[in-house]
Amino acid sequence: MRIAVCDDDALMREQIQKYIKAYFEKTCVKCPEIVCFSNGESLLSDKEEKDILFLDIEMPGINGIYVGNELKRQNENIIIFVVTSYAEYLDDAMRFHVFRYLSKPLDIHRFFRNMKEAVSLYNTITIKVPIETKQGIHTLPASAVIMVEAFGRKVIVHSTMRDFDSVHNMQYWLELLPQNCFFQTHRSFIVNFEHIVDFDHTLIHMTGGQFRAYLTKRKYNAFKEAYLLYLESSR
Repeated sequence: MRIAVCDDDALMREQIQKYIKAYFEKTCVKCPEIVCFSNGESLLSDKEEKDILFLDIEMPGINGIYVGNELKRQNENIIIFVVTSYAEYLDDAMRFHVFRYLSKPLDIHRFFRNMKEAVSLYNTITIKVPIETKQGIHTLPASAVIMVEAFGRKVIVHSTMRDFDSVHNMQYWLELLPQNCFFQTHRSFIVNFEHIVDFDHTLIHMTGGQFRAYLTKRKYNAFKEAYLLYLESSR
């Protein structure tokens, strides 16, 4: 993981760095690389990967709106925090799918809460899962798994690439897949929130229209709550 901070205010850059380091110290995880930039030009000239970005909007030269749009165009998975005192930029910032909007002065408790969600999202995007079949092992990003289905004696992993007949049972997949993105809606189905198109009290339609999963009535409320939380944390 590589975290970038872009703000023309040196004190704000220092404070964000301090909060990031404090968060990882609190969670007993080694702090990733943190790189700082004082303007949009220097940030855009940096060609290395940026996984999480804290971005000021009002800066000399290129403003944060342009920078955010450009970085999202280069890497749609970048997680962007907009950090600013100017609420009038919120609508423009949301157009390039800002993860969170943090107002100055920063509240450390809110900062930690949002960092936890950002790290969780990053892990979900980058985590890869092994799919073992009788023919061999295939490794895919977790995000490529549409759903897992128990069909008769088979367990089928439906993915964006193709279907795989897994040698493992549903309990194995329930424990392996990240819980913030996957939900067991029925004893025969585990669905990926990312690929849901729509749902009602009994049925969930997935990406492309070719997949659907059953939803038991007793799980409906818990599923709906988890799905809405997922949407909130990934917008």
